[in-house]
Amino acid sequence: MGRYAPVLAMLGLAAAGVGTLYLAHLRTAVAAAPSTVAAFRSGLPPREHAVSRFHVRWYAVSLLFLAFDVEMLFMYPWAVVVADVGAPAVVEMFVFLGLLMAGVVYAWREGALRWA
Repeated sequence: MGRYAPVLAMLGLAAAGVGTLYLAHLRTAVAAAPSTVAAFRSGLPPREHAVSRFHVRWYAVSLLFLAFDVEMLFMYPWAVVVADVGAPAVVEMFVFLGLLMAGVVYAWREGALRWA
């Protein structure tokens, strides 16, 4: 039991914190009135729900963004060690960039970058 005392103490502290927040919510919760949830100085009222679905083309654009974002994540540490590793590091980076370029060419051919 002595080994688990810190874990149990943290679980008890977390449960007490959650319980405190829940009780504070119960005591301070206010029912939403139509005047408080309406658009206030923000232009027109919304036409659709805030959690509505996006068009499928946005998913392709977000995947392309993530591919290039991950590319940059790999290029920063590579730039630090390229002088120590030498030519093999340069070849590996060009292979990586070639794979990414093949993905962009494929997306371009499939029409993922076309908006109309």
